[in-house]
Amino acid sequence: MDFEAWYRREHPRLLTAMVIVCCDLDAARDATAEAFARALERWERVELMENPAGWTYTVAVNLARRRWRRRAAEDRLVAGAVPAGLGTAEDRLDVWRAVAGLPLQARTAVVLRYLAAMTEAEVAEAMGVAVGTVSSSLSVARRRLAALLTDPEEAPRA
Repeated sequence: MDFEAWYRREHPRLLTAMVIVCCDLDAARDATAEAFARALERWERVELMENPAGWTYTVAVNLARRRWRRRAAEDRLVAGAVPAGLGTAEDRLDVWRAVAGLPLQARTAVVLRYLAAMTEAEVAEAMGVAVGTVSSSLSVARRRLAALLTDPEEAPRA
């Protein structure tokens, strides 16, 4: 099967389906283009599949899902996915400035765990470290952030 002929036949169908799935023309175009690019990269295998179009649809939908998850994580950040009591935009900015000041490993663990909403096991896999290392990094990060972000007047007295 010739990729170009297959692409010309399937592209309008997939794009239409993705517009309906995504309710967003730009997102649909991006997912469709990337799905066909991946099909072309793997064409020797894809063309032999029972349903190359089905494979391409699955890839496009998965790409759209990833985009939605990423957007949801960004929305949580913008909406203030930070510790309770930090309600103002200025307070949220202070939190992320403090996170930016953490060492790389702790900063990465915090972002993946709390912004990307990954489990500690997923963070460990993404960082290529042990789960215990992630737990330790997060514990250190939380203590440092608490110290940096606690108002001295509101801190419990020892």
